[in-house]
Amino acid sequence: MADLFDKFEALTSTREAMPFEEANPVGIVMDEVISPTEAMIDGRRTILAGTNNYLGLTLDPRCIAAAHEALDAAGTGTTGSRVLNGTYAGHKQLEDALANLYGTDQCIVFSTGFLANLAVIGALAGKDDYILLDADSHASIYDGCGMSGATIVRFKHNDAADLDKRLTRLGVEGSRVLIVVEGLYSMLGDRAPLDDLVAVKKKHGAYLLVDEAHSLGVFGETGRGVGQDMGLDDDIDFIVGTFSKSVGTIGGYCVSNHPKFDILRLAARPYMFTASLPPSVVASATKAIEILGSEPEHRERLWRNAKQLHEGLRRAGFTLGADCSPVVAVKVDSPDILVRFWEKLVLNGVYVNLAMPPATPQGLCLLRCSLSAAHTPEQVDTIIETFEKVARMNSVGMPALEPVD
Repeated sequence: MADLFDKFEALTSTREAMPFEEANPVGIVMDEVISPTEAMIDGRRTILAGTNNYLGLTLDPRCIAAAHEALDAAGTGTTGSRVLNGTYAGHKQLEDALANLYGTDQCIVFSTGFLANLAVIGALAGKDDYILLDADSHASIYDGCGMSGATIVRFKHNDAADLDKRLTRLGVEGSRVLIVVEGLYSMLGDRAPLDDLVAVKKKHGAYLLVDEAHSLGVFGETGRGVGQDMGLDDDIDFIVGTFSKSVGTIGGYCVSNHPKFDILRLAARPYMFTASLPPSVVASATKAIEILGSEPEHRERLWRNAKQLHEGLRRAGFTLGADCSPVVAVKVDSPDILVRFWEKLVLNGVYVNLAMPPATPQGLCLLRCSLSAAHTPEQVDTIIETFEKVARMNSVGMPALEPVD
């Protein structure tokens, strides 16, 4: 007899075939958090190099104090959506802080970054509209596109010429077109060529949405993202982001200068029908946004660490996914090598993300590192040394590295 779970047999077989012996990437438990960059995992003190905690703000005393104060004053949750009883003064203050950071007229805060993409993309485009999205876009973007009912057209990753060709071939009115890209792509750590993409957007009169989830706090003079770093903020119609990376908590947002933007509060189902963020989360996010925009030293430390890790792994002979960024992806040749290498890293006290198809672009097998401003130079050296140590182990099946001068 057929069963609802029959469709998962291939996935189950893949999981069961992974050659893990002592550690499993989907079963990792942080038994004790020691700092933004260290935790106890199965009794081992472990350097965390895969948490997306870019600015290291998860344990910032000021963010914690703000959360405590809001918790004491307003309780553990709102028990309602933003359009009912779930908008407190803190939610509006957080939206004002984000609008001030970006210099925009309007901002809407959502309960997660995933929901932000579902809500904004799903509401902006409808059955008579077109969405052109970068082929390597995040799952939340794809799901938002599917929710919209619009005609979906993918263009080659970071290829503005391909975007132009597809828009020209469609021959539709630009005002019915939404182009969706990311500022920094989370798997390989490569940046979008926003200058070229903006030129195409202007040529066709389309709208442009940029997801800055992994670039908020990382790029730009005040940390707005890749758009600010390239001086293109005024040419981007909608910027989506999340609080689960640089902001160190949970939540999402979208900022815009479009005069009709606020109507999304009544059109976006994931906004209307999801309970709003708890006051403590809102307060810590507001404090983190303030820190992010006014204390560039966190960003400077982050980039120092990123350059140290990128250069160290490159010199050791590893093949990296992109130019230097706080996401440093190490390519390996096969799923078996990937699994063994990841496990040996964890058992030797370094946690990174294991990333493999279908979650990765181009079918790549990646050991994905994400750096933090809170990492010390000594910790970064240890990460590099551990990669080299594991690569020398015969048990991982990796060919000998050739160091680069």
